[in-house]
Amino acid sequence: MVQRVEKRMKIWSTLVLGQVLSHNLYTVLCIPHDPVALEEHFRDDDDGPVSSQGYMPYLNKYILDKVEEGAFVKENFDELCWTLTAKKNYKPDRNGNSVISHQDAFKLWCLFNFLSEDKYPLVMVPDEVEYLLKKICTAMNVELNSCELEDYLSQEPQGQGGLTVWQFLDMVNSGRFLRGIEQEAISMAVEEVYQEVIEDVLKQGYLWKKGQLRRNWSERWFMLKPSSLSYYMSEERKEKKGSIVLDKHCCVEVLPDKDGKRCMFCVKTSSRTYEMSASDTRQRQEWTLAIQTAIRLQAEGKKSLHKDLKQKRREQREQREQRKAAKEEETQRLKQLQEEKERKLQELELLKEAQRQAEILLQEEEQRRRQQHEEMQRTLEIQLREAEQARASMQAEMVLKEAEAERQRKRILELEDMQERLQEALQQEVKARQDEEAVRYAQARLLAEEEEKLKQLMKLKEEQEEYIIKTQREKQVLKQEMENKKKCLEEAQKQLEEVRVNRQRVDQDVMGTFQPAHGGVFTGYQPLLSRRDSSLKLKLRVEDKGSDPTRENSKETVSNGGNSSALPSPDAETMATEPTN
Repeated sequence: MVQRVEKRMKIWSTLVLGQVLSHNLYTVLCIPHDPVALEEHFRDDDDGPVSSQGYMPYLNKYILDKVEEGAFVKENFDELCWTLTAKKNYKPDRNGNSVISHQDAFKLWCLFNFLSEDKYPLVMVPDEVEYLLKKICTAMNVELNSCELEDYLSQEPQGQGGLTVWQFLDMVNSGRFLRGIEQEAISMAVEEVYQEVIEDVLKQGYLWKKGQLRRNWSERWFMLKPSSLSYYMSEERKEKKGSIVLDKHCCVEVLPDKDGKRCMFCVKTSSRTYEMSASDTRQRQEWTLAIQTAIRLQAEGKKSLHKDLKQKRREQREQREQRKAAKEEETQRLKQLQEEKERKLQELELLKEAQRQAEILLQEEEQRRRQQHEEMQRTLEIQLREAEQARASMQAEMVLKEAEAERQRKRILELEDMQERLQEALQQEVKARQDEEAVRYAQARLLAEEEEKLKQLMKLKEEQEEYIIKTQREKQVLKQEMENKKKCLEEAQKQLEEVRVNRQRVDQDVMGTFQPAHGGVFTGYQPLLSRRDSSLKLKLRVEDKGSDPTRENSKETVSNGGNSSALPSPDAETMATEPTN
């Protein structure tokens, strides 16, 4: 009974914890609260709401499935997750000697989550660890010791091929890589990297801005993001004065100095042009490049620069690992082939060596006796020659050393003279490089202008090519229509020729039928022939009117030219009928 009560009390306490957690998640994720759903979900659950079978299905069904992208503040959600996990896992120095503050640890935790691999459990590969530490050190104008980092990572046990977030925070808190740097400087560097990576701040700083109405110049704190360029009264960003929305149609241009302002540039949008002035030429160049980067991201449809850079670094790592695996495989294969070749060569060498040893033993046995006798005489002669050569060589060496010493003295004098000439040449080179830098800047500006003109010319060329293609298509259509009309005219001429031939044949048949026996013309049937010809003409005209105008004209022309002699004229017909009357 007591165990049962304890179990019920434990379930009740975990239920309360689940309600508190759910309430916080509802608030942070901006979801309507549903306090009854939690109790109904765990009404008959003896495992409790925080078990893997209890709370996770509820979390997925009633909370995570209702989350809408962009409807909540991600920073608040990160703070809630940090609060839930840091108390148990984050272990700073209890004596207060931690390198980073609790707030900096939270920002590093957010940076870790952004740069970690997209799989659970979250780990950060050594390349990303080095990338993040280098950005923090660069923000403090400190150089990271890469060798020391490699030694640390080789000694630290790594699971899943990287460091967990708590191992990473312990590494930073150890002070091994941020030795001798004040905590305030570290906080500023972490804040700068956090704004750049998490908040997508491409650049921020003070600029002079020209007003739209009063046209006066005011110093403002500008913050550039991929989608906008906002400006505030001061760097605390408490009072926002305005924002410039950036899209793919915007552009940035360098302006000449005027109104007492130098290092000027402008940002052109579809509705307005904003004029600004930087403190020096370097700042102007950095701002223009950063704004151009933001416009490029908008044109490519990308919302974050560092997400794109992270994906590119991941692809490079994968390609590097693939090349490394292929190289290791090729090396292993070549090693096996080399070992096989060496083994065969060793066997061949052993055979040759055995044969050579046998021959040498035979020759040595024959020559040993002669060599023993001649060796004594040869040794004496050699020793005598060596003594004479040693004496001659010592004399020659003395002469050479004296000559070498004289050459060294001359060489030292030449080098001193050369050093003076080199110093003069170095000064001339420095001056030439300064002149070259000025010319290079002017060339860069001219190149930018030429590039804009080239884009306009390319656009005009594309429009001309489209007009030429359209004209060619219309020409082909007209040509096709002319060919079709030509075919129709030829068919009409053929039909007209057939009708003319048939009519002549009918006329001949009619004339043969009414011809008198004695060979004379039968004048009594002349009106019948005239009426037959008139009916044939009328029929041809009716048929020609149903065809196209071209065919009608051609038929009339052929009919008038070919049958003018065959058909009787109205006068002839009248004359033929008069005797009858």
